[in-house]
Order: sequence, then C-alpha cells, then structure tokens
Amino acid sequence: MLDLLKEGNIQLIATTIADTTEYGIYRIICSEPTRAYETLKNAGISVNLSDVFAIRLENEVGRAADTIKLFSEAGIGISYLYSFMLGNNGIMVFRTNNTERAREVIMLNKLDFIAEKDLSKLF
Repeated sequence: MLDLLKEGNIQLIATTIADTTEYGIYRIICSEPTRAYETLKNAGISVNLSDVFAIRLENEVGRAADTIKLFSEAGIGISYLYSFMLGNNGIMVFRTNNTERAREVIMLNKLDFIAEKDLSKLF
C-alpha cells in the first residue's frame, strides 16, 4: 500500500494500524484522500473513505482539551482521533458520531477548520 501511495505522489500525514482476530484496519490521513482511495481501490485493496474533521489549534497548553470539551458538551462522540504538531500548530483530525452537529460546533465556536482541498497545502 505504501508503495502505491508513493508512486501516486500522495503524502501521508498520519497513520495508525488496528487489528482484531478477524481483520486489520490501516487508517491514513493523507494529502489527497479521494485520489488515495481510487489508487488503492484500483489495485484491488479493500478501502473505505470516511468523513473526518481537521482542525488547526494554537500551540497552547490545554487547547486540545478545550476543543474536545466543546464536542463532548454538545453530546457528540469521537470515534477516533489523530493529533500531531505541524510547524507551530497542533492538528486534530477526528471522526464523530454526528457530522452535522460537529459542523455546527465548529462554526459556532469559529474553530480553524482545514478543508480536504487544503490538506496538501499543509506541507
């Protein structure tokens, strides 16, 4: 899989592997999610594209906790989350159980949302 993404000039941003007794899941955040999906699918790999949110955070102690609290107080569950530093900013990428409500929380709180089209501009 990594060679296919490399050949497609698709930049990995974050990855994680989870396994069960029946199967494994390799999750990736990348510069061009739709193209990565098509590349892997065309190679015969079982793949799924999930809606996630990406938010840029100031590099301040507790900023991630404050942000997650906004979603929690709105009754939104986080299915999984990636967080990492990029330059002088924290980046939080996560999937929720309520995408519409999550969008509202992002807009109401003026969180610095990163659109899919802007992921490749992070580098």
